[in-house]
Amino acid sequence: MSATTESKPSLFPWILFGIFALYIGSSLIPPKAKTGFDHVGFGRLPVLINGRVQPFDSVARNSLLQIRGQQDVPLEGNSATGWGDLSEKQKEGASKLSYRAWWQFGKHPKKLKPSQWLMEVLMKPSDSDNRFIFLIHHPQLLASLDLLDSGVEQSGLRFYTFAQLQPLLNRIEKEAKQAAQVKAELRNPEQKAWHQIAQALHSFLQLKISLQPNMPRPDFDDYSESLKQMMSLADAAKIAASQPQSPQNNAVMNQFTQAIDPYFRMSERASVRIIPPVDPDKSRDDWANIGKAILDQIRAGKYSEPVLAFAGMSAAFANNRTADFNSIVSSYSNWLVAQKFSAEVTKGRQEHYFYHYQPFYKGMIIYITALLLAAFSWLNRSQSLNRAAYLLVTLALIVHTSGIIFRMYLEGRPPVTNLYSSAVFVGWGAVLLGVILERIFKNGIGSFTAAAVGFITQLIAHHLAVSADTMEMMRAVLDTNFWLATHVVIITLGYAATFLAGFLAIVYILRGALTTSLDSTTAKDLSRMVYGIVCFATLFSFVGTILGGIWADQSWGRFWGWDVKENGALLIVIWNATILHARWGGMIKERGLMNMAIFGNVVTAFSWFGVNMLGIGLHSYGFMDAAFKWIVFFTLSQMILIIVGLLPIRFWASGSNLSAKPSTPAT
Repeated sequence: MSATTESKPSLFPWILFGIFALYIGSSLIPPKAKTGFDHVGFGRLPVLINGRVQPFDSVARNSLLQIRGQQDVPLEGNSATGWGDLSEKQKEGASKLSYRAWWQFGKHPKKLKPSQWLMEVLMKPSDSDNRFIFLIHHPQLLASLDLLDSGVEQSGLRFYTFAQLQPLLNRIEKEAKQAAQVKAELRNPEQKAWHQIAQALHSFLQLKISLQPNMPRPDFDDYSESLKQMMSLADAAKIAASQPQSPQNNAVMNQFTQAIDPYFRMSERASVRIIPPVDPDKSRDDWANIGKAILDQIRAGKYSEPVLAFAGMSAAFANNRTADFNSIVSSYSNWLVAQKFSAEVTKGRQEHYFYHYQPFYKGMIIYITALLLAAFSWLNRSQSLNRAAYLLVTLALIVHTSGIIFRMYLEGRPPVTNLYSSAVFVGWGAVLLGVILERIFKNGIGSFTAAAVGFITQLIAHHLAVSADTMEMMRAVLDTNFWLATHVVIITLGYAATFLAGFLAIVYILRGALTTSLDSTTAKDLSRMVYGIVCFATLFSFVGTILGGIWADQSWGRFWGWDVKENGALLIVIWNATILHARWGGMIKERGLMNMAIFGNVVTAFSWFGVNMLGIGLHSYGFMDAAFKWIVFFTLSQMILIIVGLLPIRFWASGSNLSAKPSTPAT
């Protein structure tokens, strides 16, 4: 056995475990706005958007991810530099934003949280117009819009405000329409950039009129008073309409028409439905945007409690009346519960808490730490580092598991419903198997591989979250039943196992070719690991494919239709079965097993992501051009590893270790 650097157990692994456990534990404390405006209470309020009820906080997070690519809005950009063509009045207003944030949100923050930013967008649009949230980094687009000398640069990325882009809206819309005429997969980088910034601006403008109309005056000093005046004007218009035409009556009608027109535009364009249905017993999903609600209620002659509540919040926020704002938020939440919307209020609080907890992001941090510890443990053969890596991977697995269970509870669905959740679940399955392997072999390889796959899959999921709401409504073709639930869970575990076998093989190749740490004992352990995991992957991918056929027979009336996704699943089964037959038949040995397992990564990546980018088949949900280059890069990297694995053993750094026969113990 190899000597290790420790002769007795060390407390270091448990100390490190305790530090990360405290880090996780601190995030379990429910958030609270200690001072200033209660952005936490506001962020929990339920609304309906994209077909599902969710809290304002989720609306803000998803919007910022699509517009900015990040969930927070830094305040540092609102300084005296980087404003380009802003007017002197706009510069003066922007220079006060950081102080205003301090006044509104208590302790001076370095960043606005998502719900704080959304409060500005909805209730103080002039402030949100000067936040640097729009990401533009294509040089030709920047040059075309004459923006190279403006904006603010953060970490090599360039951000701009709506105030800077507003004069360019017509130009951006024109270029985006031309880009939209080209298929997504055929657009060049500049066309993609035009389309992306246009989509970001469209999302921002839809949010901006989801509470207040986009009037020539950017903010209401008192939205509540404005609505009262609107109702009085409506009453006067009704009287004028019932009387003979006269200049005075016509003037009243014209004044009312001009006043009501922005609310018609709101009813057509506002993206967030913030007004709940009148009778939840009849239709819990019949939420309305505030523009439609105001129009209906002006006809009825009375505003509802939700309309008055949101108008009161807006007036209090615009005039820095913190106590009034917080009181209205609390009262409206209580009103929702009293009106039988307790399920929606609870859902809003729970989803807000889930995003505060951030189990997958925190798990990703723990995975990368464990990965480094496991790698360093091989360099100095430290059992203490190896033990610490195992404990951290186990902790990350617990956090990972809690996140999946929490999502299942929030959605009321199986763990896999879209590409995002599949990435999360594939990582979970691979980590679970890796922890089991480490428990059996205790050589650090299971911890290293589990941490690597866990981190990579969480990173993939993180980037998938940028494109859309991760808890989106399930597509009609995926309407869940028992067979679908079992199919997606089992076949995804097959994906996870195939990837784990491939990454174990990568460890074998890299340690053998680049280091002298791969001895014959470790090589045999790795070979047994890969073989066992391939057996597991073959079983689960086969059973999952059969269950998918049963579901397809119930949903589409045929068991098998040679759809590209079905073919991809079949390829995984065939490739894993080929590995086993080649091993059983003696056609491959250790290195052959490893090379075939690595190519299994390519097969699985194509079946998991590649078929979605073909644009055909019942399982294809749109071309993901951002993922295409990464799949190509991943495939090339796997082929390079296979080439290294095919090199003669004498060219490997551990070649002498592997070619030497193990010594026979003395009797």
